[in-house]
Amino acid sequence: QVQLVESGGGLVQAGGSLRLSCAASGRTFSSYAGGWFRQVPGKEREFVAGINRRSNTYYSDSVKGRFTVSRDNAENTMYLQMTALKPEDTAVYYCAARSGRGIGTLRDDYDSWGQGTQVTVSS
Repeated sequence: QVQLVESGGGLVQAGGSLRLSCAASGRTFSSYAGGWFRQVPGKEREFVAGINRRSNTYYSDSVKGRFTVSRDNAENTMYLQMTALKPEDTAVYYCAARSGRGIGTLRDDYDSWGQGTQVTVSS
Protein backbone atom coordinates (compact mmCIF):
# COMPACT_ATOMS: atom_id res chain seq x y z
CA GLN A 1 0.00 0.00 0.00
CA VAL A 2 0.95 3.59 -0.48
CA GLN A 3 1.51 5.79 2.61
CA LEU A 4 -0.09 9.24 2.62
CA VAL A 5 0.65 12.39 4.65
CA GLU A 6 -1.50 15.52 4.46
CA SER A 7 -0.32 19.05 5.15
CA GLY A 8 -1.50 22.61 4.64
CA GLY A 9 -4.44 22.82 6.99
CA GLY A 10 -5.00 25.76 9.30
CA LEU A 11 -7.24 28.63 10.32
CA VAL A 12 -8.58 30.96 7.66
CA GLN A 13 -11.30 33.58 7.48
CA ALA A 14 -14.43 33.04 5.43
CA GLY A 15 -13.78 33.87 1.80
CA GLY A 16 -10.13 32.92 2.09
CA SER A 17 -8.11 30.14 0.48
CA LEU A 18 -5.96 27.20 1.52
CA ARG A 19 -4.07 24.54 -0.38
CA LEU A 20 -3.82 21.06 1.05
CA SER A 21 -1.08 18.67 -0.02
CA CYS A 22 -1.03 14.89 0.15
CA ALA A 23 2.44 13.38 -0.16
CA ALA A 24 2.60 9.73 -1.14
CA SER A 25 5.41 7.28 -0.43
CA GLY A 26 6.03 3.58 -0.67
CA ARG A 27 4.45 3.17 -4.07
CA THR A 28 4.26 5.30 -7.21
CA PHE A 29 1.21 7.50 -6.80
CA SER A 30 0.63 7.57 -10.55
CA SER A 31 -0.73 4.03 -10.23
CA TYR A 32 -3.55 5.23 -7.97
CA ALA A 33 -6.68 7.28 -8.15
CA GLY A 34 -6.91 9.80 -5.33
CA GLY A 35 -9.64 11.35 -3.26
CA TRP A 36 -10.24 13.98 -0.61
CA PHE A 37 -12.76 13.49 2.17
CA ARG A 38 -13.69 15.52 5.22
CA GLN A 39 -15.22 14.76 8.57
CA VAL A 40 -16.69 16.74 11.44
CA PRO A 41 -17.32 15.23 14.88
CA GLY A 42 -20.44 13.15 15.03
CA LYS A 43 -20.85 12.92 11.27
CA GLU A 44 -19.85 10.48 8.58
CA ARG A 45 -16.72 11.07 6.54
CA GLU A 46 -17.90 12.67 3.31
CA PHE A 47 -16.46 12.73 -0.18
CA VAL A 48 -15.15 16.11 -1.34
CA ALA A 49 -13.19 15.58 -4.57
CA GLY A 50 -11.47 12.88 -6.56
CA ILE A 51 -9.00 12.51 -9.38
CA ASN A 52 -8.28 9.45 -11.48
CA ARG A 53 -5.02 8.33 -13.03
CA ARG A 54 -5.71 10.40 -16.14
CA SER A 55 -6.36 13.50 -13.99
CA ASN A 56 -10.09 13.51 -14.66
CA THR A 57 -11.80 15.05 -11.66
CA TYR A 58 -15.11 14.87 -9.83
CA TYR A 59 -16.50 17.02 -7.01
CA SER A 60 -19.27 16.99 -4.49
CA ASP A 61 -21.95 19.56 -5.14
CA SER A 62 -21.02 21.42 -1.96
CA VAL A 63 -17.54 22.31 -3.22
CA LYS A 64 -17.95 22.36 -7.00
CA GLY A 65 -16.64 25.62 -8.43
CA ARG A 66 -14.69 26.45 -5.27
CA PHE A 67 -12.27 23.53 -4.81
CA THR A 68 -9.83 22.09 -7.32
CA VAL A 69 -8.09 18.74 -7.02
CA SER A 70 -4.88 18.11 -8.93
CA ARG A 71 -1.92 15.78 -8.93
CA ASP A 72 1.79 15.97 -9.69
CA ASN A 73 2.93 12.43 -10.36
CA ALA A 74 6.57 13.50 -10.65
CA GLU A 75 6.33 14.75 -7.06
CA ASN A 76 4.10 11.88 -5.91
CA THR A 77 1.70 14.48 -4.54
CA MET A 78 -1.99 15.31 -4.76
CA TYR A 79 -3.40 18.75 -3.96
CA LEU A 80 -6.68 20.32 -2.98
CA GLN A 81 -6.91 24.03 -3.70
CA MET A 82 -9.76 25.49 -1.68
CA THR A 83 -11.12 28.97 -2.40
CA ALA A 84 -14.11 31.01 -1.24
CA LEU A 85 -14.04 29.03 1.99
CA LYS A 86 -17.12 28.97 4.19
CA PRO A 87 -17.50 28.18 7.90
CA GLU A 88 -19.30 24.97 6.92
CA ASP A 89 -16.09 23.79 5.25
CA THR A 90 -14.57 23.43 8.71
CA ALA A 91 -13.54 19.79 9.16
CA VAL A 92 -10.64 17.38 9.30
CA TYR A 93 -9.61 16.72 5.72
CA TYR A 94 -8.25 13.34 4.68
CA CYS A 95 -6.60 12.24 1.48
CA ALA A 96 -6.99 8.72 0.22
CA ALA A 97 -5.75 6.46 -2.57
CA ARG A 98 -7.30 3.55 -4.41
CA SER A 99 -5.76 1.10 -6.83
CA GLY A 100 -8.80 1.06 -9.09
CA ARG A 101 -9.11 3.13 -12.24
CA GLY A 102 -12.11 5.25 -11.45
CA ILE A 103 -12.89 7.89 -8.87
CA GLY A 104 -14.54 6.44 -5.81
CA THR A 105 -16.95 8.49 -3.76
CA LEU A 106 -17.38 6.08 -0.87
CA ARG A 107 -15.02 5.59 2.04
CA ASP A 108 -14.79 1.86 1.32
CA ASP A 109 -13.61 2.54 -2.24
CA TYR A 110 -10.18 3.55 -0.89
CA ASP A 111 -7.31 1.38 0.30
CA SER A 112 -5.00 3.91 1.93
CA TRP A 113 -5.62 6.98 4.09
CA GLY A 114 -3.65 9.83 5.52
CA GLN A 115 -3.87 10.94 9.14
CA GLY A 116 -5.92 14.06 8.40
CA THR A 117 -5.35 17.79 8.64
CA GLN A 118 -7.62 20.29 10.39
CA VAL A 119 -9.20 23.12 8.38
CA THR A 120 -11.03 25.79 10.36
CA VAL A 121 -12.90 28.60 8.65
CA SER A 122 -13.94 31.49 10.87
CA SER A 123 -16.93 33.70 10.11
